Amino acid sequence: MSTPTDALQRLRRVHEDAVLAALRAAGGLSRAQLTERTGLSRTTMFAIVSGLLDRGVVIETEGSAAEPRGRGRPAALVSLNPDAGLLLGLDLGRSRVRLAVANAAHQVVATASADLPGDAAPEEEAETAVRLVHESAAGRGLSLGALEAIGLGLVGVVDEHLPHVTVPSELLAGGGSATVAPIVPARYLPLARRLGEEFGVRLAVDNNARLAALAEATWGVGRSVRDMVYVRWSVGVGGGLIAGGRLLRGAHGAGGELGHVSLDPGGPPCHCGSRGCLEGRIGGRRLLEECAERGVPLPALDALVAAAQDRVPAVCEVVAAAAADLGRVLAGTVNQLDPALVVVGGELAGLGSLVLDPIRAAVAGQALPRSPREIAVVPADLGVNASAMGAIALLLHEEPSIPAHLRPDVP
Repeated sequence: MSTPTDALQRLRRVHEDAVLAALRAAGGLSRAQLTERTGLSRTTMFAIVSGLLDRGVVIETEGSAAEPRGRGRPAALVSLNPDAGLLLGLDLGRSRVRLAVANAAHQVVATASADLPGDAAPEEEAETAVRLVHESAAGRGLSLGALEAIGLGLVGVVDEHLPHVTVPSELLAGGGSATVAPIVPARYLPLARRLGEEFGVRLAVDNNARLAALAEATWGVGRSVRDMVYVRWSVGVGGGLIAGGRLLRGAHGAGGELGHVSLDPGGPPCHCGSRGCLEGRIGGRRLLEECAERGVPLPALDALVAAAQDRVPAVCEVVAAAAADLGRVLAGTVNQLDPALVVVGGELAGLGSLVLDPIRAAVAGQALPRSPREIAVVPADLGVNASAMGAIALLLHEEPSIPAHLRPDVP
């Protein structure tokens, strides 16, 4: 049976989470600003902040003169303690695993990557990810004892619409349990098991292109808008939709799968089970095949991008035609979502106007052309680490980031 003391502890936890969420969203804030943003009374705010300071979850620093409180010294600012804990973001791509590490003040303090062989088994991918985390922590003097949670970006449909659940101990090779999002693609279960076995912390999972969208909305070019379409054009084609400031996953975890819009129902089969998908038409592998058919064989997508930057005519023609196809799909998405911004990421986005101009022309010409609106089409800001950073943003947006050893005991 719950006691009055239990109820007060739970209420205090709710108040603490509100304060920490405000600090994660805005960085340093004065007590007055925290009171305004959380709606808590001044007395409650003072008690909550004092408790967090005593436990080392937050720190207090001298305020900036740019934010005066009137006469006298600027108000002190409360912010998350950067030494209170670490968050890891992992992006498991088709050929590379990328890592980003953030402290409790949501500052990215380290990034790293490691190659994955094209024929890597799931267990090999898992060991590569674990080794990358340990090597990066050792190289930068980071203590994994302060690790709170891991965000993981995966290729393919990841059903995240249910709350986080716990992987049963029988699925973990070394016993114990780890928290992980449900309905992870089967080939990635060895990775989830291995991360749980090695680190024993909460594991939040989502599609890596969708996480790149979340990163751009949190720290990148989309941070000033609430409605955005993001597409990542690389070896594959993925996307993410931000509506009303929230990432859209859909009822079955397939929200934002722009690469699997069918352009030709009678076209070649796609690995998703459909036919004539956008990814099969403009993905990196298909672009390399088209360049080879035109007499310009290239070994990899990086070489294709370099050739386009050197303005090799056949390569530029292939890329521009593919960008027009992408633009047509984006135009339809724009009609449905009505975003303020279309953001293009991935290696192909680095080609600038060669890629962006055909997309802009398609969006302007096909997306409700009589509507008196202007939708900007811009390159992404965050580069190759966007998905790993988005995995951290997933943790910041969805769960409190108080280290377990600093949390009050709540029955």
